[in-house]
Amino acid sequence: MPVIGLLGSASPDWWAGRMRAFHQGLSETGYVEGRNVAIEYRWAEGRNDRLPALAADLVGRQVTVIAAPGSTPAALAAKTATTMIPIVFEIASDPVELGLVASLARPGGNVTGVTSLNAEVGPKRLELLHELVPTANVVGLLVNPTNPNLAEPTTKNLHAAARTLGLQLHVLHASTERDFDTVFATLVQLRAGALVIGADPFFSSRLEQLASLTVRHAMPTVYQTREFTAAGGLMSYGANFTDTFRAAGVYTGRVLRGDKPADLPVQQTTKVELFLNLRTAKVLGLEVPRTLVALADEVIE
Repeated sequence: MPVIGLLGSASPDWWAGRMRAFHQGLSETGYVEGRNVAIEYRWAEGRNDRLPALAADLVGRQVTVIAAPGSTPAALAAKTATTMIPIVFEIASDPVELGLVASLARPGGNVTGVTSLNAEVGPKRLELLHELVPTANVVGLLVNPTNPNLAEPTTKNLHAAARTLGLQLHVLHASTERDFDTVFATLVQLRAGALVIGADPFFSSRLEQLASLTVRHAMPTVYQTREFTAAGGLMSYGANFTDTFRAAGVYTGRVLRGDKPADLPVQQTTKVELFLNLRTAKVLGLEVPRTLVALADEVIE
């Protein structure tokens, strides 16, 4: 029986919905866990520093393919760990720029996968937040410094967008839960009127906590995933992870069937979704423009 080594940066609880989509993709290629394929799970629980050792462990177990969905650090750790075992990633960044593949059309080597627009649409998140909170001239950007492959391009892109919108952007760092209190205290000192949370698996694994903090501190905030808005956050804008994880599952199944990663072009998903929490907007005393409500894929009332 072939074995998939699944390298996850978050936790099984947080990724339950995404993993259902991954399994759906696998089943579309004829593979069902426990029936004709086994899966070895390795979860970093939001700690990027654990990923290299977890990747090396999967390589040592000689798995058939490594799936690294939902995490740029996981994909990079897997690529560093092996040049022989096929790797399928699902990330929000440019895999060519990261050095994961030679090109989107011809990946080359042992790596291929799926990429979404989540990193590229960061400036659009700031623009939507500015439309919702036009009086906020000072805006915070929260990034994870232990994930520079996401933090650095996000910071660069949002600084440019902030200049265009005439906003002051202050970059704040968090890589542990202990950092969150400092972040929000700093936002108060800066008199920031809004916050953008940069895309990062560490933040995604702590959405309920972050959503609660943004409401407690009356800080209008936007993130990338619907789960943030469902947990009480104000707004989210980003790719549909159900689609991207399903696609990663399909590619993993194709590799199990014998397709070579070098011959599987990197898939690019272009669908993005906007979610608004009107209950939170009311608590924050915000009037949501009708134009935004009309654009939203889902409104929580």
